[in-house]
Amino acid sequence: MSSAPGRSQRPALLLAALLGTSGVLHFARPKPFDSLVPKELPGSRRTWTHLSGVAELGVAAAIVTPRTRRLGGLAAALLFVGVFPGNVKMALDAERKGKPAKDRAIAWGRLPVQWPLVEWALRVRDNG
Repeated sequence: MSSAPGRSQRPALLLAALLGTSGVLHFARPKPFDSLVPKELPGSRRTWTHLSGVAELGVAAAIVTPRTRRLGGLAAALLFVGVFPGNVKMALDAERKGKPAKDRAIAWGRLPVQWPLVEWALRVRDNG
């Protein structure tokens, strides 16, 4: 049996890499993530940033592990839906704060990308 990942595993491993990288960034460079946390949430924004980083790392680990891949794919889809309000906040903040057009375009451009991420995660779940 070959140790190289099969074609069917590649989407799962790429999704896990995306989530793992993002999870690490929540700890290595937390400040940009802090600004996505609504101030209405209790506790510090940094705590929420770290908790979401832990969630991303945990979901990545679940996807990498074949036995838990189906659950990991579902958790990833739910995570992408769960962070959508933060992305909306980022776009609205960019408008309110009069950010440069490039920054506003990036912020608004992130919104429609969430749905293909959800679909990707659900395909990983279904192919788990």
